[in-house]
Amino acid sequence: MLAAALLLIVGGDVLAWWIQTSGGDVDIRDVRWTGTDGTTMSGLLYVPDGATEEAPAPAVLAVHGYINSRETQDGFAIELSRRGYVVLAMDQTGHGYSDPPAFAHGFGGPDGLAYLRSLPFVDGDNVGLEGHSMGGWAVQLAAAAFPDGYRSIVLQGSSTGTSGAPAATAGTPRNLSVVFSEYDEFAALMWGVPRASDVPASPKLMEAFGTTRPVEPGRIYGSVEAGTARVLHQPPVIHPGDHFSNRAIGHAVEWFGITLEGGGSLPADRQVWIWKEVGNLLALVGMVLLLFPLGRLLLDLPLFAGLKGCPTVPGTGASGWGWWAAAAGFVVFPPLTLFPFKDVGGALTPNAVLPQGITNQIVVWALLVAALSAAGFAVWHVRVARWAGATLDDHGLTWEGRVRWRRVAMSALLAGAVALGAYATVVFSGAVFTTDHRFWVFAVKPMSSVQARAALGYVVPFTVFFVVYGTVLSGQLRRGTGLAGEAATAVVLSTVGFLGLIAVQYTPLFLGGTLAIASEPLWSIIAFQFVPIMTLAAPVAVYFRRVTGRIWVGAFLNGLLVTWIVVASQATHVAP
Repeated sequence: MLAAALLLIVGGDVLAWWIQTSGGDVDIRDVRWTGTDGTTMSGLLYVPDGATEEAPAPAVLAVHGYINSRETQDGFAIELSRRGYVVLAMDQTGHGYSDPPAFAHGFGGPDGLAYLRSLPFVDGDNVGLEGHSMGGWAVQLAAAAFPDGYRSIVLQGSSTGTSGAPAATAGTPRNLSVVFSEYDEFAALMWGVPRASDVPASPKLMEAFGTTRPVEPGRIYGSVEAGTARVLHQPPVIHPGDHFSNRAIGHAVEWFGITLEGGGSLPADRQVWIWKEVGNLLALVGMVLLLFPLGRLLLDLPLFAGLKGCPTVPGTGASGWGWWAAAAGFVVFPPLTLFPFKDVGGALTPNAVLPQGITNQIVVWALLVAALSAAGFAVWHVRVARWAGATLDDHGLTWEGRVRWRRVAMSALLAGAVALGAYATVVFSGAVFTTDHRFWVFAVKPMSSVQARAALGYVVPFTVFFVVYGTVLSGQLRRGTGLAGEAATAVVLSTVGFLGLIAVQYTPLFLGGTLAIASEPLWSIIAFQFVPIMTLAAPVAVYFRRVTGRIWVGAFLNGLLVTWIVVASQATHVAP
């Protein structure tokens, strides 16, 4: 299993590298530069072979949206760079490896454009701008800062005149393409209409296009030569689907082919970016798979010998209708409380110790779910399990009726060693192949030093959540099945509720209406992230409880992994 995991990681990395470099014809550089007020900015620079000081190439600044990072733009960067464009996929301020705070200095957009135009192999008079969601605001602020520093702009799932971005007229910004998907969740925020299908009739969009009638998708208004060209496209995807859509990416490629000079003649629909996603997914699967053999091999060391134990007895868990009732609560309660509990977390203002706003909300949700779940579990244990002869040993919490703190500490040490092994794989992938482990908008990547400091504040509450999570799985929801069956059951119980929440939210949207709770577009998208996170957490909890007989190693490992994944993916709102 260890060999298979390493093969998946290296094989996936090689595939991802081959695609993103166009078979070695594009040089990808992990760059840093100094922005406004000394801010360190970060980006991935895609440099095609033909771009030199003697023959400078057209270029595109590509900017991701809120709580994403530079790699999220890889579909656009790959397709543009293989057509001869230099592409700078930058991290916004407070995101990825760019210094916090988030939202500062025009989201980092002006600094990104200034850096891109300063490169000697870039044709500074032949630059395009592309931004998704909040990244669209970043590139518009860049355009406003350098009104003669770009030729055209593509707004993906974004808008004009929002959150500091200048209002648009028939001539500003120059040569504008709006790609606003058919099922975009942010129609009200971006264009002031309830549904994305209503965007063509948005007064703000019509003003930007210089028309008094609803905009016709696909029709080019104005003149490219005069800088007044306008076009609207609506691919049939949701807001984050713009990153995962041939049509959305193709519209950007096509627009820059029309408005910039020097791009290749490769048709816009000839795309290969999806194979990088496949490579990244293989590496991600390999990293997850690595956890289990690595943990088992470390457990054989004399240092951890005291942690080996027999699996807890299935017969001491809930049974019959009691099991089904407990399972229903386990499935329904976390997603049902996500929106209200995260609102409670909104009162936890980002600070020096807990500097990430969205992570603060997730942490408050996790602690409230843990507290209420622990109370329910305690009632079940006292009123039902204890009378059936179950002990805390059976629930995986104690050894011979006692919490043996040395073994708890050794469990934390073992979990840390396993997490460090997983972390080493993404460091390796970044250093050797300039890639990470991801699929779509779910990413596992190394933390910056700022994020690593922030993780110290979040790891304890996340671990508390997974102690309760592991206890309920081990003590109340155990079934007398093999490892594979128990892990599969845990995955289903841990994810089906969030899948249900997503289905409830999106079904009316896909039927031509709005989200079921229309006021929650951002958190509906965030809910997607809980599915891969809990798919990872469930087998970790089950496997390490089975090989140690206790919940502690799995709880500590889940706490470390989830803290790392969440913190590295979020925006940091307070500078250290």
